[in-house]
Amino acid sequence: MLVLASVLSEITDAVTSVVGDYGLYAVFLLMLVDAVLPAASEVVMVYGGAVAAGAFANQEVTFFGTTIEEGLPAYLAISLAGTIGYTIGSVGGWAIGLYGGRPYLERHGRWLHLDEGRLDRAERWFERWEDWAVFLGRLTPVVRSFVSIPAGVMETPLVRYTLLTLAGSAIWCFAFAGIGWIAGDNWEDFHHAFRYFDYLVAAGIVAVAAWLVVRRVRRKKVREQAQDA
Repeated sequence: MLVLASVLSEITDAVTSVVGDYGLYAVFLLMLVDAVLPAASEVVMVYGGAVAAGAFANQEVTFFGTTIEEGLPAYLAISLAGTIGYTIGSVGGWAIGLYGGRPYLERHGRWLHLDEGRLDRAERWFERWEDWAVFLGRLTPVVRSFVSIPAGVMETPLVRYTLLTLAGSAIWCFAFAGIGWIAGDNWEDFHHAFRYFDYLVAAGIVAVAAWLVVRRVRRKKVREQAQDA
């Protein structure tokens, strides 16, 4: 678990470094990717909010060579970049699901971290919540990156899907960027405390992995007993 937490910490450091160096562009691209594959969106937006607050020397929010004033204008720019990037990425994921269909994903889904089990759970999620599945999915950690493609497979209407995604991603991006913006000059203390989140995530991953192993073993035993009977 300590090794896993260390890896997560390195990913966090890499993400914050990229956001610090490339500002709006990094936020836009990382959030675009996060719409289909997990890309540490929480860290991206929190650190982007801190940059907007002017928490770091020599790190400014710029757009095509123009520096955006730190504070509220920069915060709005960072939040909008994340929201727009995520929404565009979500439409791309929806298109993959719509035009590729379930057979394509069953063959190649492993490259998108969408195996048959995840697709089955996604279908149940959509059947249970219908339109709310998109909106609630955008506000649920980890799950939010596995909504786009199944939404296309389920042929969710594009306009409705886009509007729900836009609303959910806006709440997510503005909220997490706001946390970083409020942290501001106290970023170092916040960042130190945030590292405990890495341990929490690592513990969660280990627990889920252990549960999956136990379930697999139990199912194997049940099949063996059924065959013996």
